[in-house]
Amino acid sequence: MKIRIAGTFALAFLVTMPSAFAQTLKAVKDRGSLSCGVSQGLPGFSSPDDKGVWTGLDVDVCRAIAAAVLDDPMKVKFVPLSAKDRFTALQSGELDVLSRNTTWTLSRDTSLGLNFTGVSYYDGQGFLVRRSLKVNSARDLGGASICVQTGTTNEQNVADYFKANNLKYEVIAFSTADETLKTYEAGRCDVFTSDVSQLYAQRLKLAAPNDHIVLPDVISKEPLGPVVRHGDDQWFDIVKWTLYAMINAEELGVTKANVDSMLKSPAPEIKRLLGVEGNLGEQLGLTKDWVVRIIRHVGNYGESFERNVGSGSPLAIDRGLNRLWNKGGIQYGPPIR
Repeated sequence: MKIRIAGTFALAFLVTMPSAFAQTLKAVKDRGSLSCGVSQGLPGFSSPDDKGVWTGLDVDVCRAIAAAVLDDPMKVKFVPLSAKDRFTALQSGELDVLSRNTTWTLSRDTSLGLNFTGVSYYDGQGFLVRRSLKVNSARDLGGASICVQTGTTNEQNVADYFKANNLKYEVIAFSTADETLKTYEAGRCDVFTSDVSQLYAQRLKLAAPNDHIVLPDVISKEPLGPVVRHGDDQWFDIVKWTLYAMINAEELGVTKANVDSMLKSPAPEIKRLLGVEGNLGEQLGLTKDWVVRIIRHVGNYGESFERNVGSGSPLAIDRGLNRLWNKGGIQYGPPIR
């Protein structure tokens, strides 16, 4: 009798759960577009072109979510935000998701009422300096003045690193990345510090990029990824598994070019991924072909990486840790089954 009651209760909970927790999904569908918070312009991750069309690795996450939910990657309203304002915009409900080169930390994951949904880019903090300084290592930066953006993890990391290495330094902090970079270029500080990926991106904005180098030292762990609000488990799952679907698609060899032919694949994993078998899409509140939509419109994770920040981009960043786990990296998507 107890087993039957427990089973009935569990079944009833599962049946009612989608309607109880589907606020964001319903709002996006009713609105007909996704509201996505991005940077104010970071090449390779999120920046508009001369026609106002946003591109980048973070942008692709937003477009993939829109593809999964609305079957249209262009139905996204991009909201450019400073590091200082990004969390408030998400907390207030202005955004459906924040996809803005944001580091996953314990305090952000707990005290801000937010959930990180995965890691779209494994990064670390580094230093950009002028070649003319003839500096080869961060340990040679004793006495340096350092430009840093406020509202980021970079400030604390710098303090920790210089204290641990008994080095003196001066911090010059600014509210925006552009202001920080301009101050560095004007020579008011010796060093510009940020996540290594951002340093490569920001260096492209300098008048003479080749006069500046990114030092080899990486002083922190900066796992970057999309963020949603606490309290909507279904939306949390949709954003999380959108990213993981892109990663799994790369691992299984499903690309933008071959996704339609892959629908005929006999491989069980590919059948589940593409919705040919099972009802995994429906479990998320989406359609069976939700992954097909993502890959057809945006591509898999590897395609997005190479196009935006990798060898096929002006940044030409080595994939490094962001290689798949079976290719020498640590990028890993839990199985879709």
